[in-house]
Amino acid sequence: MHKETPLQTQVETMLRDGFPEVEVLLVDKPTPNRVRVFIDRDASPVDTDLLEQVTRELSPLRERYALEVSSPGIERPLVKPEHYARVVGSPVAVRTEQPVDGRRSFKGVLTEAHDESITIDLDGEPVRIPLEAVRAAHLVDDGRGGKP
Repeated sequence: MHKETPLQTQVETMLRDGFPEVEVLLVDKPTPNRVRVFIDRDASPVDTDLLEQVTRELSPLRERYALEVSSPGIERPLVKPEHYARVVGSPVAVRTEQPVDGRRSFKGVLTEAHDESITIDLDGEPVRIPLEAVRAAHLVDDGRGGKP
């Protein structure tokens, strides 16, 4: 699972007071000089005004990184146990650090979500994956659109 990093904690702290309705889904550092921040909120969709406001609030990070602030989109990242719990019954894609049941890549319907593990239905076979083994996970667009 994407581990909580000092950078993720820093971003969450920077946004906590000014944007209490914003959830920081993921802070990703794809290269040493670039940071991507994925945000969401329940009350209303993430719009360009919110993205601009959050980008301004995170401007001190621009001294060290090229900064991208984005909504999660249809294939939203799943990072925390509560993210998985919200989307039980939805199609997901999961990659693990080490093989689980002989494989590292899984695509199926999320049938269970717990604090320590998830279960995915792979063609009628349940596969339990410890969250500590997850490298990356996201929802899969099933064509229905909308927020789960």
